[in-house]
Amino acid sequence: MRSDLIFGALAHVTNRYQLCQLASKATRKLHKPNTRLQDTTNDVLVRFHNSNPVAGPVASFEQHAVEQRRAA
Repeated sequence: MRSDLIFGALAHVTNRYQLCQLASKATRKLHKPNTRLQDTTNDVLVRFHNSNPVAGPVASFEQHAVEQRRAA
């Protein structure tokens, strides 16, 4: 369920507004055409659960998004 993913992501980002902003930006960058937006959002929340999106450098996250887009 998505609520479990959100609570998992809140372990690293305590501010819910900031979590929504980060998740929407990451979803826009990682979304692939012809896939469901819901699946991309779930992938982003899983990534946020596994690593701290605020602590890492933004440039490497954006670089990773560009690499994934090219691979698709």
